[in-house]
Amino acid sequence: MSGPTHELTLHPAAQDLLFREARTANTFTPEPVSEEQVQAVYDLVKYAPTAYNQSPLRVVLVRSAEARGRLVDLMAEGNRPKTEAAPLVAILAADNEFHEELPALLPHFPQAKDLFFADRTVREESALLNATLQAAYFILGVRAAGLAAGPMTGFDFPGVQKEFLDGDHTPLMVVNIGRPGPDAWYPRSPRLAYDQVVTTA
Repeated sequence: MSGPTHELTLHPAAQDLLFREARTANTFTPEPVSEEQVQAVYDLVKYAPTAYNQSPLRVVLVRSAEARGRLVDLMAEGNRPKTEAAPLVAILAADNEFHEELPALLPHFPQAKDLFFADRTVREESALLNATLQAAYFILGVRAAGLAAGPMTGFDFPGVQKEFLDGDHTPLMVVNIGRPGPDAWYPRSPRLAYDQVVTTA
């Protein structure tokens, strides 16, 4: 464990689990990921902040051998072994028709559906940004469940959309999920220092 922890309320062990020691896993054990675990992850992820509470993230869980084979064929060559071996694979996508749910998700301002999101291009831009934010929370939720996440964007985007989604859903990433296996981690790459990122205006 390293880094300042005294200014944070979250217990140092939880900081390590979610951030410092969390890594993108490249190998996995055969231990399955249960439906209950995935539901528990979602029950955390659903609290991610999104504009107008639009919540455009949609998740396709790839569980069957047949679906796994179709997905593996669409992955970049270097990602195929990881996706073949992971106990569970999730396709994260943005729902470009999220506005249909807005009257229920934003009951105090249901007119936002038509006032701000009647135009498809506006919806696509907003869905991409906000679903990506939710996807980051999804990775943290997987870590909070004591699992490892292996998010990847190396795949055939049009192919995944055609095989697993539709024209109203834009794929964002594929996430391998499970317990890390042998030699699961690559060496940690450097990060930017605080003063390289943060300035005061």
